Amino acid sequence: MAAFQVIPRIGLSLSQDHFKLLIMPHFEDTTSLKGLSKFDDLVTALKDALGSSGLTCDDIDLDFLMDLMKTYTSNEKEWNAFALANPSMAYTRNLVDEGNGKSNLLVLVWTPGKGSPIHSHSNAHCLMKILKGSLTETRYDFPQESNRENISIPLGDRNASMDVALESVYTENDVAYMSDDQGVHKMWNNSDEFAVSLHLYTPPNIVRNGCYVFDADTGKGTLVKNCEYYSVRGHRLDGLVRETEVVLSLL
Repeated sequence: MAAFQVIPRIGLSLSQDHFKLLIMPHFEDTTSLKGLSKFDDLVTALKDALGSSGLTCDDIDLDFLMDLMKTYTSNEKEWNAFALANPSMAYTRNLVDEGNGKSNLLVLVWTPGKGSPIHSHSNAHCLMKILKGSLTETRYDFPQESNRENISIPLGDRNASMDVALESVYTENDVAYMSDDQGVHKMWNNSDEFAVSLHLYTPPNIVRNGCYVFDADTGKGTLVKNCEYYSVRGHRLDGLVRETEVVLSLL
């Protein structure tokens, strides 16, 4: 079996094809380097694939990033330390890694029977992998008064319900992609058990600028700022009031 190779911190000089040759064989191996779990290796691989430029760089292959997520087989022992739950909230946002300052990688833990409001992604790309359980995604077209280029403009009052464009159910190890180009969506845990998902956001606009949440009956959007974290690298942020998480859990 092929041994895992230490991946140099890449810039634009290392081609995507070369990077694939370095990283992909490891995920077909049953061993790991220096005791690292394959989840840790996935975190490193995503970080290195993005380099210093983030997903907007022409040299970054979105399909390759999705392949990395698909190739990893979820193992709860490997990521459980990041999966902090809070049954009083709809879900928790747990930071795993901030990449090279151009992304953030989160583990979200979804309370049974709860989910997110309809929301935008602040002109960021979002890749999601289900680590445990299942989630239902409901997608909608952007309300006419908003678009991804002018998402910072207040949307004002509306009185037009939002039509469902697509509904999908994702189960363990499924991978999906979402961006403002594809509309807005909500995620929901319809089961009676906690669900866990891994999310890569690049650039990390949501935590910097917030995002819009939408009323399905009227289409009205409200900017929710300060989308911060419930935990950072497995450590609970004790004593801090996370206003955004409280707002989202009540919507």
